[in-house]
Amino acid sequence: MTSRVVRILGWIALCVAGMAQAQAQAQAPGRAVTVDDDGTVHVPAHVLPPSEYLSPEARQYLRDHLKPDPALLRGGGPDSGVPPLIAGYLARQKEVFAVERSEITVGGVHAYDYRPREGITARNRDRVLINLHGGGFMGCWPGCAELESIPVAAMGRIRVIALDYRQGPKHVHPAASEDVAAAYRELLKTYRPENIGIYGCSAGGMLTGMSIAWFQTHGLPRPGAAGVLCAGLTLSQTGFGGDSAYGTIATGEGRTPPSPPAAASDQASMPYFAGTSAKDPLAAPASSPAVLAKFPPTLFVSATRGFDLSATVYSHSLLVKAGVEADLHVWEGLFHGFFYNVDVPESREVYDVVVKFFDRHLGKR
Repeated sequence: MTSRVVRILGWIALCVAGMAQAQAQAQAPGRAVTVDDDGTVHVPAHVLPPSEYLSPEARQYLRDHLKPDPALLRGGGPDSGVPPLIAGYLARQKEVFAVERSEITVGGVHAYDYRPREGITARNRDRVLINLHGGGFMGCWPGCAELESIPVAAMGRIRVIALDYRQGPKHVHPAASEDVAAAYRELLKTYRPENIGIYGCSAGGMLTGMSIAWFQTHGLPRPGAAGVLCAGLTLSQTGFGGDSAYGTIATGEGRTPPSPPAAASDQASMPYFAGTSAKDPLAAPASSPAVLAKFPPTLFVSATRGFDLSATVYSHSLLVKAGVEADLHVWEGLFHGFFYNVDVPESREVYDVVVKFFDRHLGKR
């Protein structure tokens, strides 16, 4: 028997022994994994340490996210539009990134206009990005808009316009899509469509996809590129939908996953979508292959502990199937919308990916 064969047999033996040990531990009293006839898995309490692949800064960031300072939680809520949990991140961004912000109206929509103090590059002089902020269609203006716009404007040396679109519960779908379309129509008077990019995180990522679907049905040209960050192109009773609503929400947010729906329904859970079907392509573009086939090049960003992960991966696969150029980037060990903290190396990586993606695709007919 050759030494190579011996090594292979030894490796197989180690694998078998490890699997047997893991199975024995899983079946120990009080730790058994049970599976229902319909495939539902019941997982016992278990320990999940921070990923070994995280940077030291990200490990501390994860800890602070899961166990925030109680004083921040008593901060009085997001009345100012800057929730206490993100106020420190915003202050830090303003120290790190040099941008000029002006208050404008675009197509009748209130907005903030960000420009790098170093000046817009010659390459980006005829380009503009539209940011659609996160916040569950329930708030976070201007906090989330600033956090998503400032780094991109500064690092990309490009103009970024963040829209203060209408939200719930006062407004319902398609109010936000109408606002984005009004602003986009106004920008088309100055910019060619292939030089306009649209992006956002969470609710803003969803709205990015919804707006592109809205453009298709209202005679507006396709923008040059889109960024669907920490979101997908789906709607679900559990938010974004899929496995990650149950498998990652606890590890990424430190809270109990939602209960499975008692009965099948096509109604989304967020107040903004009251009365909206989750199968409506204008709210859930993933439900229409025809709509997806007309999407511009699209960037998806998520994280392995983000409860948006399933929707992100699923939406990316559908665009690829539809023949659309789509990029997917998933960061290890982090949570929903993690890149608001600029002092974490992984956050800088996200901004770099966003900037390079739009630079690569804007301007193409």
